[in-house]
Amino acid sequence: MSLPTEPIGSIPRSPALLAGIADHAAGRIDKSSLDGLYDEALRDTIGTLESLGSPVVTDGEQTKPSFVTYPLAGLDNLAPDGAVIPFADGHTRQLPRLAAGPFRYAAHCGDYLRAARRHATVPVKQAVIAPSALSLLYPQDGIAGYSRDEFLDDLVDEAEADIRGALDAGAHTVQLDFTEGRLSIKLDPSGGVLESFVALNNRVLDRFTEVERARIGVHTCPGGDQDSTHSLDVDYTALLPHLFAIHAGVFYVQLASEPDPDRVLAAIATHLRPDQRVFVGVTDPIDPVVESPALVRDRVLRAAEHLPPDRLGTCDDCGFAPFGDDTSTSRDVAFAKVRARIEGTALASEALGT
Repeated sequence: MSLPTEPIGSIPRSPALLAGIADHAAGRIDKSSLDGLYDEALRDTIGTLESLGSPVVTDGEQTKPSFVTYPLAGLDNLAPDGAVIPFADGHTRQLPRLAAGPFRYAAHCGDYLRAARRHATVPVKQAVIAPSALSLLYPQDGIAGYSRDEFLDDLVDEAEADIRGALDAGAHTVQLDFTEGRLSIKLDPSGGVLESFVALNNRVLDRFTEVERARIGVHTCPGGDQDSTHSLDVDYTALLPHLFAIHAGVFYVQLASEPDPDRVLAAIATHLRPDQRVFVGVTDPIDPVVESPALVRDRVLRAAEHLPPDRLGTCDDCGFAPFGDDTSTSRDVAFAKVRARIEGTALASEALGT
């Protein structure tokens, strides 16, 4: 049996789709025309991943505005002036702010999954946003008549429904995107915010059975966007003990862009629990150079020096375009890196005799 390999999520949108989104926003095309472009992008993304030999595919997040804001589109109780996330190159992303309660999701990932499965002939994984990320929507000065505790209760209910809907719709795995974990250490070096994030995520995950949690994963990376990151300078080993305290069965860990992978792998080996599997990142979406299959193989074999092969898999470090308007990486480069990951993982499997 070969080592498992999975994509993280997003694939860059095509120029045709980006133009169509702009045309719809400007009123030049109707929603039906835009939906046609979305469906073609979805079909092409899944078809290309399958043609590369990907044993598991995603929808490439082609129809999401971003990996974090998909549950919010259309809500009328948001203000635009929420938390600001600064990136190393100076650009920022800003979340909305919840202006009034109650908090509800406007969209759930089960719908994305069902659309993807119409085009797929192999298992489909579904990325969802971690509840800890959406907890940042609540303002520090509170909301009159709607306490933070009430908000968190609603958020836990909505996050459970999002995950459960994807599992019930037949997801191979459900992946919680937890990029805010590493960022929280920069914002609060004491680790208090990170601990609160882990506790919140576990409130949700503890509503699932052990069998269900084996199909639920957590992805961590330093927040790639427009060829920059928000927390690559944060010591990974400050995050990892808390990461593996999350009650999930699978972890997708950015590693290819780490300057000292052996140090990170040693920490993973120390904290990985017996019931958990780790997928290590072997391609760097921010690096424009496409990895060779041989380089991917060597990265996997390095990981296997620290981790047993039967608990090891491979992935990309991050999605290639977590925000829909990110054009810093082309689709061609993204798919070339995916091919290298798949072929390099196969080479490593052969070398390990798995």
